[in-house]
Amino acid sequence: MSVEEGKRLTGKVSPARVRRWVGQEWAGVRRSVHSACFEAGPERDTLVQSLKAAAAAIAAWAVSGWWFQAPMALLAPWTAIAMVGSTVYQSVRTGIQQFAIIALGTLWASASMAFTHDQTMAAMLLTLPFMMLLGNYRRFGSQGIYGATTALFVITGGVSSTSTVGHRLLETLIGAVIGLLVNAFVLPPVHLRSVRDRLVRLTRETADVLGGVAEGLREEDGLEMSESWHHSAGSLTVSLQNVSEARRWAMEGSRWNPGGRLRRVGPTPPPFAEDTRWGSVCTRVLALTRTLKTINDDTGLPPPSPDFLRLLSDVLGQASSICAIETDLLSGSAAGALHERRDAAFREAWSTLSSLTGTFHQQEPSASAVGGELLLEARRLMTELAPSD
Repeated sequence: MSVEEGKRLTGKVSPARVRRWVGQEWAGVRRSVHSACFEAGPERDTLVQSLKAAAAAIAAWAVSGWWFQAPMALLAPWTAIAMVGSTVYQSVRTGIQQFAIIALGTLWASASMAFTHDQTMAAMLLTLPFMMLLGNYRRFGSQGIYGATTALFVITGGVSSTSTVGHRLLETLIGAVIGLLVNAFVLPPVHLRSVRDRLVRLTRETADVLGGVAEGLREEDGLEMSESWHHSAGSLTVSLQNVSEARRWAMEGSRWNPGGRLRRVGPTPPPFAEDTRWGSVCTRVLALTRTLKTINDDTGLPPPSPDFLRLLSDVLGQASSICAIETDLLSGSAAGALHERRDAAFREAWSTLSSLTGTFHQQEPSASAVGGELLLEARRLMTELAPSD
């Protein structure tokens, strides 16, 4: 390794960078803990599901290990933990898959032990390659690995009698039933609120990105921050994917779920059209920041005039205000006053866009290319932000 490479690698793991990373991680943990304790949202849902999985495992151990005195009681809590899924439907599907693969692993390993006269190494050679291949069968989903691990438990247990095999299957069934009952009847996950929560986060983050770009464009050297703007706009796609994931969980969560009758689920999620609308908004924001980044990176490309950038900043600032109002509307704030504020912000934004169009026509021909692209994306952004109502 050269000296230069050594310095570069040393710089990558500098104490200052490590401290900064630890500080960021600690701040993220604190935010998550605070949200789980004091706010309804994904963090609290994760906390509830984690505690339910732990409770299901303890209950399964109490039944199989303490009450029945089962010889392989570990299988019951192990199965129960896997059964507490994100939805009741997922628990049922997971339970069927898991019980099937565990039963196959138990039977195959027991047969191998009997065939090899309880020779551990020989039984492993006969069992593990087959169970690993079988575990990749798509019908078993993510539960396929449990076949091989169960086979290991059986083989290392060293006994292959019929009664022992029956005990292991019974313990697995106990864990599956307890896990399913806990997930279905103890605060069953409904996921209806998650769609709204994640849409609110997306609109709030969009408002922050647009507000940051608008504020930066008012500064003399604001375009130098264009790379960070583009990075922030790119992160909106992650939030948009989270909305899509929450929508899928909400649809799956309503299947075979008694939660609609056992829990107060709150208002229904926003319509799917909102997902499409905000996906288009994020695309326009990403395109705007990409164009601004191109202006800053390409020194041979003349930027638009300061007056054009000032008016563009005003348009984006008004778009940020509209996104903030949409955030309040999705959060359930007073709709009447917010609708009036939103309509007023739209009128002001379109008026500013007219001024921006007039300034564009006064541009130098060399600056028309990027100016025209920025103007077009700004108009598209305001069109996408227009609500369906």
